[in-house]
Amino acid sequence: ENRLLARGPRFRVGAETVRDIMLRSSELLSPKMYGPSVYPPQPASVAALAYGNFKWQTSKGEDRYRRSLYTFSKRTAPFAAFTIFDGPTGESCMARRDRSNTPLQALTLLNDEMYLEMSRALANKALGNSVVDEEIATAIFRRLLSRPPTTQEITAIVRFKQGQQKRIDAGELDASKIAAIVAEPEAATGAEAKKIAAWATVARALMNLDEAITKP
Repeated sequence: ENRLLARGPRFRVGAETVRDIMLRSSELLSPKMYGPSVYPPQPASVAALAYGNFKWQTSKGEDRYRRSLYTFSKRTAPFAAFTIFDGPTGESCMARRDRSNTPLQALTLLNDEMYLEMSRALANKALGNSVVDEEIATAIFRRLLSRPPTTQEITAIVRFKQGQQKRIDAGELDASKIAAIVAEPEAATGAEAKKIAAWATVARALMNLDEAITKP
């Protein structure tokens, strides 16, 4: 019955889908339909040299988290996070996109403002359901990879979280900045901020796994 060959090859999902996966996993994705284009967070320098003195005005509220389909596109300054994941610029028609895997893609998932924001939200949601490290780690892992982690994976995640917690407690990392959640700015102070910050670094690392952005 061709059971062993019935599935297609694994490949990295498209640029817009990468963002939508992270938005959905962190429960930030807006279900709103239709309407004008929106402006997700991106570095101001991206649009600084665009034709016509264009200014990227980052959207607020729900529009900040709408599906990538609604992201505004300017031909002379395409959305940076999409371009890095091989999204087209719109200068010409493309029958098929190229698909690459580069260090810049990893750096984007680790350091881009919008992905950091999603990691904070994901950590905050997981912490709201449990206080046990293994359960929190499992919740974050399953949201991003859609499968339960193995015992070895849970052990590695918890060990990583404990290492990051030590760095935060020692002042090597600024918990107040890491835990600053745009959607919930009143949250995260003191010990709570340190806890969210530690788990946000875990979410940030798991978001950067190949499996998180690869078609199963």
